[in-house]
Amino acid sequence: MDPEALRMLADSLRTTMNAASGAKLDAALADLGWRDMLDEIPDTAIPLVFRLLGETGAHAPVLNDVVLRSAGATVPLPYAGGSWVVWERTDQTTSALDEALPIHRVPHGDPVPLEAGRRALGWWLVGTSRAMLSLARRHALDRIQFGRSIASFQAVRHRLAEALVAIEGAEATVAAARDADALSCLLAKAAAGQAALSTARHCQQVFGGIGFTAEHQLHHHIKRSLLLDGLLGSARELTREAGTVLRRNGSAPRLVDL
Repeated sequence: MDPEALRMLADSLRTTMNAASGAKLDAALADLGWRDMLDEIPDTAIPLVFRLLGETGAHAPVLNDVVLRSAGATVPLPYAGGSWVVWERTDQTTSALDEALPIHRVPHGDPVPLEAGRRALGWWLVGTSRAMLSLARRHALDRIQFGRSIASFQAVRHRLAEALVAIEGAEATVAAARDADALSCLLAKAAAGQAALSTARHCQQVFGGIGFTAEHQLHHHIKRSLLLDGLLGSARELTREAGTVLRRNGSAPRLVDL
């Protein structure tokens, strides 16, 4: 896809996601040809759609489509702690952590290929992290204390810089992952989850008390980060799993050819 067409597609998707979420967004994405893009240009469609979901704070059950493409069926998904969940294509929400998401616990599920789903969630977490950093940066520039913007305080600048470094590293890892390589997708999801949790912590410190309020946008993104980190394995669980694989193999593969 040429750069101009990609820009127009991104603008259209962003406008759609800012106008709708949940089942309505699911239908709108279908009208825009999401499933055709997933079949024809997955390496473009998945990063674009999932990153924009994170940046806009919208949600849709498109992870089901990614898993369906690799597993052949819409199935329960593993969640942190050994539990299983299903992501419904309705707006009947019961998720305790993020009430906006129609995710429900189920007794058990069967193992399915998770590489593409983990990579897609990695892009979603990267987008969410960038949204949190953008909010914190704008707050730091606007907030005045002791007669000057708090963006001039070294402690605040360090927080924002550390969040940016974590996000850039995670994005590079997700971009380098390939669906055919289970380890690279596992590490990409782990890096994106850890970056989102680190970004949430740093941005919360920049906002102070207002960041804890349910009315503020940051609160929304933090809850979304916590839930997405746990889906298909948390950063902590995946890191341990990767360590087990590397010990068993006796070597670490090159993730990126420099």
